[in-house]
Amino acid sequence: MTNGRAGRARWAPAALAALGLLAGACGNGPGTATGTGTGTGTAGTPIPAVPASASPSAGSLVAGRYQPLWPFADEKQVRDWQESYRSGGHQPWHLDAERTALAFTQGFLGFGGVDQVVKRTVTGADARVSVGIRGEGGGRPGIAAVIHLVRFGTGPDAPWEVVGTDDTTFSLTTPRYGALVSSPVKVGGRITGVDESIRVRVRATGSAGPLGERCCVSAGGDDAPWSATVTFRAAPGRTLTLVASTGGHVAEVERFTVTGVRVAQ
Repeated sequence: MTNGRAGRARWAPAALAALGLLAGACGNGPGTATGTGTGTGTAGTPIPAVPASASPSAGSLVAGRYQPLWPFADEKQVRDWQESYRSGGHQPWHLDAERTALAFTQGFLGFGGVDQVVKRTVTGADARVSVGIRGEGGGRPGIAAVIHLVRFGTGPDAPWEVVGTDDTTFSLTTPRYGALVSSPVKVGGRITGVDESIRVRVRATGSAGPLGERCCVSAGGDDAPWSATVTFRAAPGRTLTLVASTGGHVAEVERFTVTGVRVAQ
């Protein structure tokens, strides 16, 4: 599984879009709180917010090989959502790859300025959604990352789950995808750019904020290595999303990349 980077963004930042509230959590089990906020995506429809809390149970693999990064932590949460959806049509955005990718970017990662869907490719139960920032002067949006999503669960209403990103000029390859990690964790990859400032955060489904953070790592060059060490606190067995972002030239976040790991027992 590659962790994603997309081409370097060179466009002016968009006004930060806040997140829309949808009743109920994003595939959460009973008793889970919801996120709050307002705002719209490219189609003018509300973007769901990340839940304020969710079950911290260990996640099961998606399609037998991918880490479940967001919005569902495990298959039980998927089944709970399907039962709710079948009984009343709750949170239908889970069946839309674009809206799920934007919600992951803006709600879960907190990158409000990355509010455009630049490209969408869906092949069966697999999807790639390129998200980015508005182009300067109404030009073509710059791609910040290519979000990889996979259908989680079974049935025609199996929802979309973010499992990683596809990378080009900015990557997060250490630790490897699906690795067992402990705190502190060394992260790193490669980057092409000038005067880059990389921020690394550790996130997990159900947590309102980062579980760990390191800022800022100076980097730059042509396919040059970068690395950092991040301290975090998380329960053993939990699935974590490691996210690295860079920006500051024309937008706060111009490119980002994520990978999925598990906390060692």
